Amino acid sequence: MESRTKRTLVKSAPELWELADDLARMEAWMGGLVGSSGPVPVEVTSREPEKMLVWRASEPDPSALIAIELAESGFGTTVQITAQHSRPSADDASAALEGLLDELGSPERRPFVSG
Repeated sequence: MESRTKRTLVKSAPELWELADDLARMEAWMGGLVGSSGPVPVEVTSREPEKMLVWRASEPDPSALIAIELAESGFGTTVQITAQHSRPSADDASAALEGLLDELGSPERRPFVSG
């Protein structure tokens, strides 16, 4: 099954890339997509810095995949997420993807610390 979501976030593509291109986050997000109570091991299958990041689950469902696309858009960045999964409920997968967008857009999730 495929699920998609899209939102414009008030962050730059480099800021979002810094957050998304993090193995621990990718594993946690994959866990949310497949309905695991914890992180799921992943393998990055495609990486185009500040534009696109694709990863798939190594186990238990190697068909599960998440793709994030970033595009500058006015005062922010449009983030499109596409996921392939075998969850019986598309609503559960959509909720996981919306949570991913919420985490990326959160003001507390800033990769750069000013000092």
